[in-house]
Amino acid sequence: MLLPRKKTPDLTVPTLDGATFNLSDEASKTGTVICFYRGLHCPLCATYLAEFQARVDEFAERGVGTIAVSSDDADRTRQMADKIEATNLRFGYDLNLGVARDWGLYISTSRGKTSIGIEEPALFSEPGLFMVSPDQSLYYGSVQTMPFVRPHFSELVQALDFAIANSYPARGEYAGAI
Repeated sequence: MLLPRKKTPDLTVPTLDGATFNLSDEASKTGTVICFYRGLHCPLCATYLAEFQARVDEFAERGVGTIAVSSDDADRTRQMADKIEATNLRFGYDLNLGVARDWGLYISTSRGKTSIGIEEPALFSEPGLFMVSPDQSLYYGSVQTMPFVRPHFSELVQALDFAIANSYPARGEYAGAI
């Protein structure tokens, strides 16, 4: 289990801009928001990523980097970026499912074509949203077993404003005896 204030697993994925995202090399002043999404087959992911795309500048104003990551290949990832008309949201692809599991993401099996007629991959990860501090420690994490009921990016931006203004620490760090 990932614990706040502890180092997260490493994360290195190729990005659509031809670079490589390596979490340990991120230099954002306040941290990085990583949105793990299910893939092109998921219509809810497209809606969610469109909201993320709309908030990228707000995160940047707060010194926070952003990336959306899935186990889809480059072609499917490009289709998703095009679908949501991404202009400044980084997209990582080819997420290794072992790494996804290290991040605490749930793994699902294909059920065939989705409601929008796109085939699900044989295996893929379910959604997760993480805020990682510059020292690569976990600040915030949320994982889902389904594509429904995800945290709102507008609320995360507001929470960051409060956390930054009040030096609010990551919570949920206790792992001792109860």
